[in-house]
Amino acid sequence: MKKLPDLVIGDLVINPPIIQGGMGVMVSMSSLAAAVADCGCAGVISGVGLGYGTKENDIDYISASREGLRREIRKTRATTKGVVGVNLMAALYNYDDLVLTAVSEGIDFIVSGAGLPFNLPELVKGSNVKIVPIVSSGRAANIIVKKWLKGYNRLPDAIIVEGPLAGGHLGFSKGELLDGSAKDLDVLVSDVLNIVKPYSIPVIAAGGIFDGKDLAYFLKLGASGVQMATRFVATNECGVHQAFKDAYVNAKDDDIMIINSPVGMPGRVVKNKFAVRMLNGEIKRDRCTYHCLKVCEAGNAPYCIIKALYNAANGNMDEALIFAGHRVSSIDRVISVKSLIDEVASEAFVAMHAEN
Repeated sequence: MKKLPDLVIGDLVINPPIIQGGMGVMVSMSSLAAAVADCGCAGVISGVGLGYGTKENDIDYISASREGLRREIRKTRATTKGVVGVNLMAALYNYDDLVLTAVSEGIDFIVSGAGLPFNLPELVKGSNVKIVPIVSSGRAANIIVKKWLKGYNRLPDAIIVEGPLAGGHLGFSKGELLDGSAKDLDVLVSDVLNIVKPYSIPVIAAGGIFDGKDLAYFLKLGASGVQMATRFVATNECGVHQAFKDAYVNAKDDDIMIINSPVGMPGRVVKNKFAVRMLNGEIKRDRCTYHCLKVCEAGNAPYCIIKALYNAANGNMDEALIFAGHRVSSIDRVISVKSLIDEVASEAFVAMHAEN
């Protein structure tokens, strides 16, 4: 295969320049991350909800989450020598503990979104772990750069810019998503490129990245790489239930919905019975024995987001939320990770060298 430009994050070299997005709960696990890393891209384990379904209270949940993350990192390391990171939401109640666990296991990098991870440099201090915040605006990127420089004399090793077409939790208001007023990803990437230009921080485009043409477009724009998530669900190596993958393959354009999450952010999902019932206020609140998220009031939330995502991963689709990106309806089959990456890289190479 002809070679694309390297994505260089510190001493990490990633080629093809693709980061696999971290998808919780129990979607981005060791089998997927290792397969992606084996292809030269960066595999990512999601640390969200790894203790769900195993323990009955906050203390045990935190312990189970920690050990679950440790287990997934070790399983991934045992099967690949490639670049491996973890995705940890800043909104997690046990965020600090999970970051420290990932650092102790020698993870290559930590991706952090769903809030601004102001203390992340302190948590990785003394290690070689790269830190990569996710932002949805130039303003957020500017705030992080200034805060980290002032407080820790540290810059992000890369910045992921996530646009409004991403799946899962989104850094935009529901109104912006529904009326189309949110800035397009290329505008957001350009904004962030201008902000980080004095610091030479790699910028990675995310949210709606689907094929090699998208990768080539953002490389030409000045990004150093892209993050892809939704397409990796429809691969053989993704460990979710087949019913989850089938929901992606069968999704139509008008099946995409924007919902409210107890996290306090809107989310993009595939329409199913649970999502419709939730929008109609028909979901019965369950007693929650966990404290997963800083922003979730256990017992008062309209539903448990961790439980709904856990159900999706395990095939209980009538009681599940199916997070997905805007272009999920373009997925028509389940293929191997290698086939997917080879396809995207080949398309990107052709597009990069096409005559204008």
